Amino acid sequence: MGKKKELTGTVISDKMAKTVIVRVMHLSKHPKYQRIAKRYSKFKAHDENKSAKVGDTVSIEACRPLSKDKHFRVVGVVKKATAPNIELKEEI
Repeated sequence: MGKKKELTGTVISDKMAKTVIVRVMHLSKHPKYQRIAKRYSKFKAHDENKSAKVGDTVSIEACRPLSKDKHFRVVGVVKKATAPNIELKEEI
């Protein structure tokens, strides 16, 4: 048995029941121009306790497939968001 893949990212959505969407950033080098570029991937992760909120930095770990798209689970919250998420509604 090998080590499970573990990633750290930011929660960008928590609107689903027991599921959060985590955006993970990784750096990649362009093959020809050798310039470092930021690349982002989004993963759906299972959050049993609903502890992660939008803006939190979380650690996720690979697990067996839980649904069609969900094959990660939240291990823990690394850092809480500094300010609560406030949505502004546009006045008509």
